[in-house]
Amino acid sequence: MTSESAGTIIALAGGVGGAKLADGLARLFGERLTVVVNTGDDFTHLGLHVSPDLDTVMYTLAGIANPKAGWGIVGETWEFMAQIERLGGPAWFRLGDRDLATHVLRTERLAEGETLSAVTAGLCRSLGVAAALLPMSDDLVRTMIRSDGGELPFQDYFVRLACAVPVRGIRFEGAKTARINPALAALGERPDLGAIIICPSNPYLSVDPILAVPGMREWLRAQGRPIVAVSPIVGGAAIKGPAAKIMAELGAAVSAVGIARHYRGLIDGLVIDEADAGLANEIVAEGIKVRVSRSVMSSTEDRVALARVCLAFAGEIADGRCR
Repeated sequence: MTSESAGTIIALAGGVGGAKLADGLARLFGERLTVVVNTGDDFTHLGLHVSPDLDTVMYTLAGIANPKAGWGIVGETWEFMAQIERLGGPAWFRLGDRDLATHVLRTERLAEGETLSAVTAGLCRSLGVAAALLPMSDDLVRTMIRSDGGELPFQDYFVRLACAVPVRGIRFEGAKTARINPALAALGERPDLGAIIICPSNPYLSVDPILAVPGMREWLRAQGRPIVAVSPIVGGAAIKGPAAKIMAELGAAVSAVGIARHYRGLIDGLVIDEADAGLANEIVAEGIKVRVSRSVMSSTEDRVALARVCLAFAGEIADGRCR
């Protein structure tokens, strides 16, 4: 399968790794790509509605993301935060001066009655993002982390405490009553849908909140298209973030095999890094097809190359050429 033959593509993403592969796919598909983005880490800070994963994906696809951090805006300044700290306000979650504009406009438009999907679409148009970015739901879903001292809102765990406390469980508050993004229904009616790609995002913190929305797993499988995931674990470690730490704390195998087991029953194939080629047979034993490839994305070319690998793999699965 190539970008020309695939028609349209759906990707699930959140965080820096997910945004990188989404960018590679966007460079191949443009407006034919839809990225379903995690909103479980959304929260209200300083009175503003902050959507970290949506913004990371949006800024990355707009070509303005900070290349070193992977999040935020390149060349950002921090006068607002410096003044907040000077006045005794909470400075543990940093909002850059230009990034602040996104949150102010989002908060204002939500207060006026727009949906998060509509607000996101407007922001993407302004930034020249051709792909469609869809919040997983327009309803509130909040990721909650259970640790030894009780339950924590996600951003307290992730940013304020820098993931230092052990994870004993994860809950998605509001997920049971959330509704799947209605725009997905229209996508499901498109005969040119080629594949569904689960980007190398943290399975527990970025992908599971998406899958927790009632009907999401069923909708994905009902499309009858190959579902291919990319392992965020390479050589027994996460490329970025606490995925490996969380897997160990929850008793999962910290490897591409652990990722395969986590997605078992949902995905058809898993792309693993060349460093993990020796694990391929174990993954196949889980009933999941495997493609070994370089998966670490250090450049734009790497992002596009991995996107092409995912497309070719999905095409082989769809044609029955991959055992």
